[in-house]
Amino acid sequence: MTDFAQNARAAAEAMRALFPPTPLQRNVHLSERFGAEIWLKREDLSPVRSYKIRGAFNAIRKALAADPKQRQFVCASAGNHAQGVAYVCQHFGLSGTVFMPVTTPKQKIDKTKAFGGKVVEIRLVGDFFDETLAAAQAFCAQEGAHFLSPFDDADVIEGQASVALEVVDEMGGAPDHMILPVGGGGLSSGVIRYLDAIGAPVEMTLVEPEGGPSLTAALRAGVPVATPITDNFVDGAAVARIGASNFEVLRALDPAQVILAPENRICVTIGEMLNVEGIVLEPAGALAVDVLEHLADQLRGKRVVCVTSGGNFDFERLPEVKERAMRYQGLKKYFILRLPQRPGALKEFLGLLGPDDDIARFEYLKKSARNFGSVLIGIETREAAQFDGLLERIEARGFAIRDITDDDLLGQFLI
Repeated sequence: MTDFAQNARAAAEAMRALFPPTPLQRNVHLSERFGAEIWLKREDLSPVRSYKIRGAFNAIRKALAADPKQRQFVCASAGNHAQGVAYVCQHFGLSGTVFMPVTTPKQKIDKTKAFGGKVVEIRLVGDFFDETLAAAQAFCAQEGAHFLSPFDDADVIEGQASVALEVVDEMGGAPDHMILPVGGGGLSSGVIRYLDAIGAPVEMTLVEPEGGPSLTAALRAGVPVATPITDNFVDGAAVARIGASNFEVLRALDPAQVILAPENRICVTIGEMLNVEGIVLEPAGALAVDVLEHLADQLRGKRVVCVTSGGNFDFERLPEVKERAMRYQGLKKYFILRLPQRPGALKEFLGLLGPDDDIARFEYLKKSARNFGSVLIGIETREAAQFDGLLERIEARGFAIRDITDDDLLGQFLI
């Protein structure tokens, strides 16, 4: 056994003072659907509802071993890393300072406060994470505190490797295939290093959101590069630059092993896991399950582990999840309708709707036109194919209509 594997086991054994191994559960519904043994490694059931507690614990544990006098720790995070750091600081009785953007949702701030208790201070600094990170690092330099990176750190990587260790221990051997989310790369690099260290030939698939493809960009460039975040819905994995230490492990991947998941499709997965299985997953936590359909032929007959990395879902986001899921499934569309300004025109248009069509939004955009008015209209239906018949009826009646459902620019302003 290599030093890395031994260190990962030491980290896992030390973690037992905080929490038992997270459940590894065979999911009957997914197994039957895909003709494979689908197991879920439920990191959403850790004490802070994500795997981030592992890396935070190991980094703090090793920092204390190196310098027992170090009692002050700092991180910059708006999510799961902050909660992990707060929980571990409370466990060790350490002073923690968590820097969060001013725009952080109150729910995340309150949870971090609850985990940290009296030993953790939260500072809201900056509108954007880069500003928050700079403030945290400046504070560290001034106070002589220890900075806790969320992923680009050898001790964090070692701590996250305990996920793979627990899987192998509970299964009595390695699975055939593992599917992991990837953001900054701490979890994926830790799991891959551990499996390599014990000589387990496991097929790997990594999943990142379409709106934040930092690993894909790094594999293409050969080095970590800054990548624009075009959609931050998957906030737990939409990272602008993959960690440098993490990429040293991940650079050996075949680009075909990294799959981009559309944010709207992830919403379908979140809804299905909630409604069918009663499992609450945050967007990043649903990434591994989301690509099962994409990999169905490759996985058939195999033993597969999906890491559900987090369950810190704010239910105030549920309407957005439903909206995005319906748009992905083609069950909801938005149109700009040019409606003639004459008596009966609206009634005539409404008569074209089918029995399963429902108007979810109706808003005049321009009320001063003499002959025509522009209307933003949102329509929901039960079957996506029903839109074809609706549009045929609308065009046959001579109404001018434009589908703007996938028009990002108009959507930002109107939807």
